[in-house]
Amino acid sequence: MQVQDSHQRTKPNDKWFRIIGIPMAVLPFVYFYGREYGFSWPLVLLTFGWGVLTTTVTWELLRWWVFQARARYMQIDRTGWRVLLTFLGYAFVIIIVQPFETWGLSKVDPTGLIAPPTTRVYLTHILMAISFAFIVGGVYEVIYYLKLYRLAILDTESLKKAKMQAELDALRQQVNPHFLFNGLNTLTALISEDPQKAEVFSEELSTVYRYLLRSNDSPLVPLTSELKFIHSYYHLLKTRHGDSLSIITNISPEAEAQQLPPLTLQLLIENAVKHNIISASKPLTISLSTDQNHRLVVSNNLQRKLGNRVLSNGVGLSNILTKYQMLGQPAPIIEDNGHEFRVTLPLI
Repeated sequence: MQVQDSHQRTKPNDKWFRIIGIPMAVLPFVYFYGREYGFSWPLVLLTFGWGVLTTTVTWELLRWWVFQARARYMQIDRTGWRVLLTFLGYAFVIIIVQPFETWGLSKVDPTGLIAPPTTRVYLTHILMAISFAFIVGGVYEVIYYLKLYRLAILDTESLKKAKMQAELDALRQQVNPHFLFNGLNTLTALISEDPQKAEVFSEELSTVYRYLLRSNDSPLVPLTSELKFIHSYYHLLKTRHGDSLSIITNISPEAEAQQLPPLTLQLLIENAVKHNIISASKPLTISLSTDQNHRLVVSNNLQRKLGNRVLSNGVGLSNILTKYQMLGQPAPIIEDNGHEFRVTLPLI
C-alpha cells in the first residue's frame, strides 16, 4: 500500500506534454518522406496522420514501461538502475515496433508515392525514433527526480512537525495535571483509611512518574520495561476502579526482548479507560497478547461513553502512529468491529 501511494504521488500530469510531444515526434518523419518523395499536401497529410496514430501507440507503450521501471526502482538511490531499465526498454520496444510502422505506411499509402522501405529506411527510422524517445525519456526522468526531491522535502517537513507535536503530546502526558490530581486525592484518602495500602500506592505512583519523566530519553524501550511500567500504572487504575477494570497479559517469552516506542501501552490503556464505561455491571477488560507473527495485540471490549465515538481515535493513537512513522516502521493496525477495539503493534 505504501509503495502504491508513493507511486501515485509521483505520477506525472503529462497530458500537455503528450499533446505537444507526439506531433513534434512526427515532424522529422514527415520531413524525411518529403525529402525522399517531394513535398506535396497529400503526402504531408498522409505521413503526419499515420505518424500521429502510430506514435501515440508507441508513446503509450513507452509511458507504460516508464511506470513499470519506477515501480521496481522508485527510490532516488536506485536512479541508475531505473534509468538503465527505462532506456533498454525504450530501445527494445522501438526496434520491435518501428519497422511495422514504417512498413505499414507503405501499405496504406493511397497516393502510390511511397516505395517499399529499404534497409536504409528501416535503420534511419529506428535511429530517429530511439533518439527522440531518449530525449522524451530524459524529460520524464528529470520531472520524476524533481518530484521525488520535492516530496522528500515535504515529507521531511511533515515529519519534523509531527515529531514536535508528538513530543508536545508526550510532555502533556508526563505532567497531566488531571492524572496527578486524581492520584494525590486517592493517596490522601488512603492515608487515613489504609496506611499500608497508601504506602504501596505511593510507591507505584512514584514509579509511574519516574518512568514518564525519563520516557523520552530513548526512541525505543524493551517490551519488558513497558510491561513493568504498566503493572504500576494498572495498580493506580485498579485502586480507583476496583474489580470493574482488569488487564489480562499473555505475552510470549520471545517477544519480551523486543522493543517498541515508550508509553505506547500506557496511551492505549488510557484511551480505553477514558472512552469506555467502567462499572460493576459493565466491567472493562483490556488484553495484552502476542500473535503468531510476534506482534503485540492490545484489545478491549467496547462500551463507549455517550458522545465519545470520534474522540476515542484522537491524540493517543495519532501519537503512536507518528512514533512508528518516525522510526520508519510498519504502521500499527487499528481495528474496530463495534464489539472490540484492537490495535496490533509491530515489535522492533
